[in-house]
Amino acid sequence: HEVLGPHPLGETGLNVVRAFLPDAESPYLLPDDCPQRLYPLLPLYAGGLFETTVVVGPEPFRYQIGATEHGQFHTFADPYATTFSMLSDQDCYLFAEGNHYQIYENLGAHSCTVDGRRGVNFAVWAPNAQRISVVGTFNHWDGRRHPMRLRPGSGIWELFVPGLAEGELYKFEILARNGNVFLKTDPFAFHTETPPGTASVVYDQAGKHVWRDGEWMQQRTQEPAWRRPVAIYEVHAGSWRHKPNGEFLSYRELADQLIPYVLKMGFTHIEFLPLAEHPYGPSWGYQISNFYAPTARFGRPDDLMELIDRCHQNGIGVILDWVPAHFPKDAHAMAWFDGTCVYEHADPRQGEHPDWGTLIFNYGRHEVENFLIANALYWLHTFHFDGLRVDAVASMLYLDYSKKDWIPNKYGGNENLEAIEFLRHTNSVVHARFPGVMMIAEESTAWPNVSRPTDIGGLGFGFKWNMGWMHDVLFYMQKDPVHRRYHHDKLTFGIVYAFNENFILSLSHDEVVHLKKSLLGKMPGSEREQFANLRCKYSLVAG
Repeated sequence: HEVLGPHPLGETGLNVVRAFLPDAESPYLLPDDCPQRLYPLLPLYAGGLFETTVVVGPEPFRYQIGATEHGQFHTFADPYATTFSMLSDQDCYLFAEGNHYQIYENLGAHSCTVDGRRGVNFAVWAPNAQRISVVGTFNHWDGRRHPMRLRPGSGIWELFVPGLAEGELYKFEILARNGNVFLKTDPFAFHTETPPGTASVVYDQAGKHVWRDGEWMQQRTQEPAWRRPVAIYEVHAGSWRHKPNGEFLSYRELADQLIPYVLKMGFTHIEFLPLAEHPYGPSWGYQISNFYAPTARFGRPDDLMELIDRCHQNGIGVILDWVPAHFPKDAHAMAWFDGTCVYEHADPRQGEHPDWGTLIFNYGRHEVENFLIANALYWLHTFHFDGLRVDAVASMLYLDYSKKDWIPNKYGGNENLEAIEFLRHTNSVVHARFPGVMMIAEESTAWPNVSRPTDIGGLGFGFKWNMGWMHDVLFYMQKDPVHRRYHHDKLTFGIVYAFNENFILSLSHDEVVHLKKSLLGKMPGSEREQFANLRCKYSLVAG
């Protein structure tokens, strides 16, 4: 903006207007107040920089540019004619502080109207980039066309592009400090291209879905979740059922088939394995590339809203498996976002998870903490989820979790103090803003007070998966009945700690993978005896 767009020439009443049009032939400027008058844009050098001088009055000078590019003539409003920003100084301050809980309303891509022109405002946080351009189908993915403006002191880059509309594909082209140039998807994108495509998609959520679950949402706040009966059906949307041709069911088709099944089976809640966009289709979705975008494999975000809305109308709560513990190294996603470690730790002893080959969030960086807390609130507010099951909490709590080489905290211990503060912060904000919502921890160690309030030293979760009970009971049930009398302690040990936490008894998806067999396959005896044992097992869980 310091070079391109209109700039006054002293007190002469003239403006010089510059435009960078590397593929343009004979471009010219058309004032809005006098479209029959053309100002030829003259080349400053052969690289595509043009300028012209125009007479301006007291009113703001508005204009369009006409040019032939790639064999086609078109006119367009100049993105550099305005310095519009969707972020106030207060927004930037709160984001840097880690307390901007609706930052997704400012960062990312948002349709808006500026000076009477409809377009899209792009904003991205990349504090160490040398240059960022927004690229897409609208500029032939040419990073020279739409370089963004850096907002000083915030690390946020912005640009309003007139004429763009919902559905545009886009990415950010980033020039790193070492000179490398690469493309990244938008961390705050609400919608993405259907995989294996990796582009972000401009998506306007306003007015897409009219919610009809007001009665459910009101009732949810009336009574604590731990006082209500809960039976949760865990679902992986990509494998629960397929169409006859092998394709996935869409969100709306899941509503047609899943809701009647859940009602018939007597469950009170559905818990979806992660629904945020992820690169690898056959996976469960735990390595997320776009934390704010429901996966496009099953439809658009408003289709997911319809699924949840219909669940609520049928008296079924919906829980989302949320993954703030780690993220993948895929080149198009958040890893080394601006050429440096933005979302992750720079030291691999802190920033890499050896078991999963993923990167660990830097919870001590306020902007990263803000990104994740706002993400939790986004799913609860925008999609009306009734709870979040937080994945891999144990890996967040311990600095030496599954690591041989690690760095202790400032007191010399193995507790991840920054992650602990992040979890407490998240839970306190969620419970304050969404009474009645379930916050469930998948925590596999003996960390105390996981489901106790933060004001008495707890982590603030409402519930904790009872992983120990699950393993003990499965161990017991897999034994031949003639040998079980030697292992009754597996059934009784759980009562020793049963009231230490608000436990949810779980039969996790983790117990039926990696050749562990199905629950039926774990049972001893003949097929008839296996079914009988499994019925006994289910009765123990539900009884």
